[in-house]
Amino acid sequence: MANIILEMKQITKTFPGVKALDNVNLQVEESEIHALVGENGAGKSTLMNVLSGVYPFGTYEGDIIYKSEVCHFNDIKDSEALGIVIIHQELALVPYMTIAENMFLGNERGKSYKIDWDETNALAKKYLDIVGLQESPQTLIKDIGVGKQQLVEIAKALSKNAKLLILDEPTSSLNESDSKALLDLMLKLKYEHGLTSIIISHKLNEISYVADKITVIRDGSTIETLDKKVDDFSEPRIIKGMVGRELSDRFPKRENCVLDEIKMEVKNWNAYHPLYSERKVVDNVNFHVKKGEVLGIAGLMGAGRTELAMSIFGKSYGDNISGELYFDGKRVFLNSVTDAIKQKLAYVTEDRKGNGLILSNPIKVNTTLANLEGVSNHGIIDKDKEYAVAVEYKEKLKTKCPSVEQNVGNLSGGNQQKVLLAKWMFADPEILILDEPTRGIDVGAKYEIYCIINQLVSEGKSVIMISSEMPELLGMADRVYVMNEGKMVGELSKEEASQEKIMTMIIQSAGKKPLEVSTKEEK
Repeated sequence: MANIILEMKQITKTFPGVKALDNVNLQVEESEIHALVGENGAGKSTLMNVLSGVYPFGTYEGDIIYKSEVCHFNDIKDSEALGIVIIHQELALVPYMTIAENMFLGNERGKSYKIDWDETNALAKKYLDIVGLQESPQTLIKDIGVGKQQLVEIAKALSKNAKLLILDEPTSSLNESDSKALLDLMLKLKYEHGLTSIIISHKLNEISYVADKITVIRDGSTIETLDKKVDDFSEPRIIKGMVGRELSDRFPKRENCVLDEIKMEVKNWNAYHPLYSERKVVDNVNFHVKKGEVLGIAGLMGAGRTELAMSIFGKSYGDNISGELYFDGKRVFLNSVTDAIKQKLAYVTEDRKGNGLILSNPIKVNTTLANLEGVSNHGIIDKDKEYAVAVEYKEKLKTKCPSVEQNVGNLSGGNQQKVLLAKWMFADPEILILDEPTRGIDVGAKYEIYCIINQLVSEGKSVIMISSEMPELLGMADRVYVMNEGKMVGELSKEEASQEKIMTMIIQSAGKKPLEVSTKEEK
């Protein structure tokens, strides 16, 4: 019989107005990979914050039993001292410090207030080798990609003698190849080092691939635990546990709303990196979007999709931007975000916490940020109108929250995304650019956002969807452009588009000329 390394018994955690966890139970065996799944707001991250000491003993009810001992963690150092290490979704690395410095930050090697850099770099190299990262310990974090940064976090955890590793959405910012490499590393650490892992993820195909058991949490309560050896691990079965019903169609059906009229056209668009002026991040791009159309833009991480979107949206990213932009056949000049909003263009950022929302402010404030004129009289905000607008969009988008007075930072990822969408919907755009609109949110919340997108295009609005999830693009887009290395390298109709064709275009695009735009429809 396998040894039980962790038991969490009847964990209850309450925030003002919300019971986040209600008698949750979790049991994890030694050297297994145990997945936690559930909709946004189900309580997964809250449970792991209780376990790791982020929420200290006394702020919750219930027992944590680790290696047969009842534990009372007052902070994260207490849990780390016993080998419980958590890696949060937002990586906690300092960009302008080296890999080695980051790995031993707060856990420095040396004595008498003097750091032993030889020991620091040697130990860093040892753990980097274990996770398979071939980088010098003296490389700055800013000079490596997100996939490698995730490996640094795992190496950092191992350097703390981790016995139980908690990973919260570890692949949410990674492309498919980096995600697969990270999952394979988890399996390697399990089999070769006996490491126990708890993983939180909304990517159910990855859960099925890597997990030994899955515990489903819904509305703050434990629903069930599935065992790979005896239970159905298919995505439909996991979804049924998460949402309480079968979700037969992942993408809501939409009647064809696309009109022949071109709403926006981009010609010969170029943009350079704001710091490295010789680096071209958008290279002679041409594309168009029609009224009532969901236009998908596919590409690997670093393809230039976000840079393209932000450079169009009032030149909010990039330097030495050039090219032509047409709305309804008329050339426009968007030299600021204010210009873009006035022209009825909106951009929903992929970084909702960093650039999209003010987490310390209430829902009502965030909802009206992009259209303060809509809730103001003579330059003074009408608080009653602001409140009414926020309530209207809360109900329209089915945002789960006790009140629109609640701070956005206290919402789950899916509900934060709905507030971000509400912010731009209230600005009443005619063209909406959605950059990774469902990143880090569950299948139920994704479906609701897809329904919102369908509603927008049914009203004749145009939606440009940037997504790294190819099934999402294929399920939602009427047409797909493919980007690679800053260039448009292909265009596919809904009928033509497939994952294989998109990847083939990306792979074969090296050295090819950029795609020329065509405003004429194929016969």
